[in-house]
Amino acid sequence: MGGSGERLPGQYLGNWGNFGSPAQKGIITYAVSQNRQRPLAGTAHAAVFNTFRRTRAQILYWSIPILIGYETMQWAIERNEYLNSKAGRAEYAEEEE
Repeated sequence: MGGSGERLPGQYLGNWGNFGSPAQKGIITYAVSQNRQRPLAGTAHAAVFNTFRRTRAQILYWSIPILIGYETMQWAIERNEYLNSKAGRAEYAEEEE
């Protein structure tokens, strides 16, 4: 299949990437056996330090809104508890009537 020679209509040229060109010379390929590969080598180490680095870089973007939201909720809970207490009802009783 392929190789040199005259091309005729309908002649099979080969698969993609192998269109009947002359054999390549001087191309060296290296391979590692599948049982020798370590696809997860260093994953745990990289995960810990990469997570720390990324969190450190982003902490101000999400921690400040979380703190503001937390403080707002604490204020609202305390305010709600006060308004529903005996002292809060007595203080704001005149406004309701």
